[in-house]
Amino acid sequence: MTTAALTVTHPARLAVDALVVPVATGPDGPVLLDGGALPAALRASATAAALGVTGEADVVHRIPTGGAVKAPVLALVGVGTGTEPDPERLRRAAGAAARQVTGVESLGLAFPADDAATLGAVVEGALLGAYVYDRYRAAKPAQRPAARIDVSTPLAKDKEASRAATRAGVVARAVHAVRDLVNAAPADLYPAAFADLAKAAAKGTKVKVSVLDEKALAAGGYGGLVAVGQGSARPPRLVRVAYAPSRPRRTVALVGKGITFDSGGLSIKPAKSMETMKSDMAGAAAVLHTVLAAAALELPVAVTGWLCLAENMPSGTAQRPSDVITQRGGTTVEVLNTDAEGRLVLADGLVAAREEKPDAILDIATLTGAQIVALGPLVSAVMGTGAMPDAVVEAARASGEQFWPMPLPAELRASLKSSVADLANIGDRSGGMLVAGLFLKEFVADVPWAHLDIAGPSFNEHEPWGYTPRGGTGVGVRTMLTLLESSGD
Repeated sequence: MTTAALTVTHPARLAVDALVVPVATGPDGPVLLDGGALPAALRASATAAALGVTGEADVVHRIPTGGAVKAPVLALVGVGTGTEPDPERLRRAAGAAARQVTGVESLGLAFPADDAATLGAVVEGALLGAYVYDRYRAAKPAQRPAARIDVSTPLAKDKEASRAATRAGVVARAVHAVRDLVNAAPADLYPAAFADLAKAAAKGTKVKVSVLDEKALAAGGYGGLVAVGQGSARPPRLVRVAYAPSRPRRTVALVGKGITFDSGGLSIKPAKSMETMKSDMAGAAAVLHTVLAAAALELPVAVTGWLCLAENMPSGTAQRPSDVITQRGGTTVEVLNTDAEGRLVLADGLVAAREEKPDAILDIATLTGAQIVALGPLVSAVMGTGAMPDAVVEAARASGEQFWPMPLPAELRASLKSSVADLANIGDRSGGMLVAGLFLKEFVADVPWAHLDIAGPSFNEHEPWGYTPRGGTGVGVRTMLTLLESSGD
């Protein structure tokens, strides 16, 4: 993984292969945001009309420096309109540069970051952008991200800035790890394999991992996990990952949907819809690495993660539409559609989390196609009780992720009524995202709770942009970690 370091070295003297400077779209043309660090002649040539530099976001132009600065190449990365970009625009610009300026060993960043928080955003963006997934490629890409990023800043020796840069590294490692899991082929990442990877990732840390196999799940009354997983030759798992500091100020439970492949079961999906269903475990991956990041940052908050892992497959042993299952805690559910399986495994995880009496519960899941219909592929949804949804939205805003608050209309609860069980697993098709949230609400009792639906933003099927690659994105880690940090205040 690419490493980043702060340095007080002037940008013009950085011994790097390429020096990155942001450029904005100003009222009269492109404006370099270098704070006057570049020599006047180089600044003039960098904004010459013939180069076509506009400052458009995500666009990178490379020009030779001709010895005007120590780096042989100047990379101009657009931040968009406005010469005073906020931290998220700088984060995206740093990510775009690290993603696009490849085939070099080192990059230097000269960004306008006057405080620790903004500097942390720049470092984080650069590290998030420097991601590549080539596990299955026989010929590894020659144009790889830079191995080293030097960030020129007068704050390099400031303790708060150093902490922000360190945190950025922890966050980037967590997000990269989630992306790796999401991008893995489902033949390689099945429930037991996921559980083994969780144990391996926690080795040598302060996080403890325990695993319930299919026999323990059946004995413990985890009917959702058992039912969803019974159609697969690779049985389900429930993984508990726990970080407990000596004097926690608060206890928070995180529950993640971990369907390692979702065929839809007997209510089978169309073939095209299955192509990205290896990503249906993105919530569990985010939970695992959020807990590990909380431990790495030594947050004063006890965090327990529940990874609800199953493979949803059609077979002679698969659950059937009209089956009635008993969730952990005793609630019975009539399964009307086996492709609404995520809520069944999450219900077991929510009850298990609730039984430990945490101060708050968050669940995160690629839960509904209705989320994509409502909010598109870039904005996640949040629902919940009390102040929790607002807290998630604020944490998302602070971290640079996009979550939008959605209601849980009581009127839709009636559509979940079953003629034979306590609940049906599906209700009204209209407002399907909200109905799924209402289903989950049945399993949290009076514990403050938020449900994060990341169905669209968890997997980018389009071209990369900013610090977001094609494939797994790692969405949710930054929001949940920021929320945990605020919980410790």
